[in-house]
This record gives sequence, structure tokens and C-alpha cells, in this order.
Amino acid sequence: MNDSSPVFLIDDDKDLLKATKQTLELAGFVVSAFSSASDALSALDADFAGVVVSDIRMPQMDGQQLFSHVKDRDADMPVILMTGHGDIPMAVQAIQDGAYDFIAKPFATDRLVQSVRRAAEKRRLVLENRSLRRAAEQAQDDLPLIGQTPAMERLRHTLRQIADTDVDVLVTGETGSGKEVVASLLHRWSRRAKGNFVALNCGALPETIIESELFGHEPGAFTGAQKKRIGRIEHASAGTLFLDEIESMPPSIQVQMLRVLEMREVTPLGTNEVRPVDLRVVAAAKVDLGDPAQRGDFREDLYYRLNVVTLSIPPLRERRADIPLLFSYFAKRAASRFKREMPEMSSSVHRHLQQHDWPGNVRELSHFAERLVLGLETAAMQEPRDTPSSDGTLPLPARIERYEAELIRETLSQNNGDVRRTIEALGIPRKTFYDKLQRHGIVRGEFAGSEGSDRRGA
Repeated sequence: MNDSSPVFLIDDDKDLLKATKQTLELAGFVVSAFSSASDALSALDADFAGVVVSDIRMPQMDGQQLFSHVKDRDADMPVILMTGHGDIPMAVQAIQDGAYDFIAKPFATDRLVQSVRRAAEKRRLVLENRSLRRAAEQAQDDLPLIGQTPAMERLRHTLRQIADTDVDVLVTGETGSGKEVVASLLHRWSRRAKGNFVALNCGALPETIIESELFGHEPGAFTGAQKKRIGRIEHASAGTLFLDEIESMPPSIQVQMLRVLEMREVTPLGTNEVRPVDLRVVAAAKVDLGDPAQRGDFREDLYYRLNVVTLSIPPLRERRADIPLLFSYFAKRAASRFKREMPEMSSSVHRHLQQHDWPGNVRELSHFAERLVLGLETAAMQEPRDTPSSDGTLPLPARIERYEAELIRETLSQNNGDVRRTIEALGIPRKTFYDKLQRHGIVRGEFAGSEGSDRRGA
């Protein structure tokens, strides 16, 4: 797998610098090579989108000092240190201070490439999180019609064009795609914004009460009607009436609704009084009302009366590039609502966002963000700890070898390099111990204290 991420490579050994640069370039990285840390630092800015790979032992400014300067500029910029065996304690300290990884010389080229690749992915996620945070902060809290894909750009442009025209609009889209958001924007961006925005879900009300809800009634109009009630249509006069799931509207009500749309007047139940209404109607449907097979018993003439302008909202799976931005917006809103920290978008969360089909669309994504903020998705999204000793990209034998080498070094360090105590702690034969030292390139003397020699020799 190639990676075009940029890499700053620093080493005062010109031959090694040239060879390492070639290795990384063959892996697809864009490498800038420097023979001194000061030269690299002068060319590095806080927005650098890649990885810094540096030797530790260098004149004037060493790798650890370079790491300290990089950390001051951007604490999240990944720095990988290349070290000789004598510099391992120094490298371990740098890891504890926040360096991304250290690689002991001599190293296998795959070891370096895999580490740089993981660091580049981490850097990409960090910068993406920052970008999403900025975009979410710029988004209006009451305007979740967020998206940078061409389909969403066209939708917003169309909304701006027709918002102030008073034309009736039919909005189509899957469940949870944001049809009420579109209707609300049409209202807010028009001169009707001072009037009421009245929403009614036609599929949520029984047929016995939907007529009263829409048209209102006078006292005594039916059993239990003790007071006058202004219907939703009249209440929306001078504003906008939003009829969601209009395909669920009973046929008897469809006839009356057709007259409202044609005459702009309403007759409440229990009276012959005709009251004029000044309203815009925005209707929403989950099905294609233009298709007779999907339209069912929805009146064809009512469909054509509503179908002056039709807006179609694409499902999330058709605009995946918008998903991270939407997630960031919803997570920020949830964090504020629940008084929790805004979660970082880890690689596992990013992968889930892009691979899931989101049948519930924006509504499902919003609920996922809320659960993540509350910590309810943590187990499913758990990632391995990102340390030099955990490398999920390597085959199992290589990971075992790496763990074994680190365990031997740790045990030697705990026993001040004493071979007898180290062998006893590890529970392996002396010959096996020395074979492993040779295979892993471990120099026992580096861990020896005042009592650390093996008096019986090798």
C-alpha cells in the first residue's frame, strides 16, 4: 500500500540519510531529507501534515532536542526517533514524553515503513479532527443542513432561490434524511419567518382527529368539542404549514386539503364560515408520489397540485464525504448538551462512519454521536493502545519477536544487567538467553550496573 504523506527525515550520516530516504520514497512517501535538526526545524510549520523521522545522535541539536521543539509547535505531530543501542534509555524517555515511536539501529526497512505509515494515519486523523471541529464551530447551531458534497451545495442553492417565492414545495427523502430541516429553512429564509412554522405528521394522528387538527372546530361540532379550536392550517396563516408523511393522509382529508391549496381558505368543523388563510405548504413524503405503484391511494390531482417544486434529499450513503462533518457537528452539540468532552474521531470511528450504510440517515448518525459522547459506544469502538510495543499491522510472529526483545531488555534493566538473575527471571537456559541476545541485537553491557557482570563469562 503506497502512502503519499510527507516525511521530514533527519540524519547527519549522509549515506544512511540517502538510503533511508530511498526506502521511504519506494514505499510512496514524499520525503524531505535534512542533515541537521536546525535545518529541518526551520522548514517545519505547525500545519505540517506528515511525520518527522530523526536520528538521536547528531551534533549541535540532537533528536531529543528536536522532538522538544516540535512538541512546542504541535504536541500532536508524530516524531519517530532512530537510535543506536546506547541511546535506548534516552529514546524510552522521549516516548514517555510523547514521541510516537523509536526504532533501534540496525532496523528492518519494513519496521520503519510500517511505523511511519501508522504515524501518518494518526496525523491525518488529528488534522481531520481539527478541521471538523472548526467547521462544526462555524456551523449555526440551528442549521444542521450541513454538507460539502455537490448534492448538498445544490440543495442549499435551490432553497435560497425559492425560499422567498411562496411556492408550495414537495420534499422527498428517506426516513431521517432531514425533510423537516429543509421545510424549516424554507420558512426561516423567507419573509414568512415572523409567522408560525406549524408541523404536522400526517401518519401520527388517527383519522378521527386529523380533520379537527387541520381545520379546527367550533364548540359543539362533535361530542367532546366544548371549546373553539384553531386548526393547524389557520394557525399557520402568514407562516408555513409543514405536512410530514403526507402519503399517509386519509383520502377523505386529501379532498379537503386539495381545496385549501387551490382556494387558500378553510372551513372549521361546526360552522359554515369560510376563513381565508395566507400560507405556504411544504409537504414531505418518504415514497415517490410520482410513481403510481408507490403512490397507492394518494390522489393524483393532489400530487400534481403539490408538485410545483420538488426537492430531493440524498441519503447519507450517497454523500459519504459529508458524514464526518455531520458527525462532528452532532458530537459537539451532544457534548454541550450532556456537559461531556468532545470525543476525538479515532480511526475505528472513522472506519465505522464510512463503512456503515446509515439506513436511518442523519437521525441515526445524530443518535450514534450522542451515544459516543456518553461513552456507550466505547467497547465497540475500542482501539489498541498506540505504543511502540503494539503493532497490529505486523504478522503475529513478528509481533511476538518484538515483544520478546522488549521483555528481555526490561528484565535486564530491572536486574542491572546481571545475567544470572535475568535468566532466572525469564526462566530460560543460558545458551537460549545468549542466542536471543544475538538475534535481537541486544548488548548486555548497556544494562550493567556495578554488580552487572557475568563473572562466569559467555
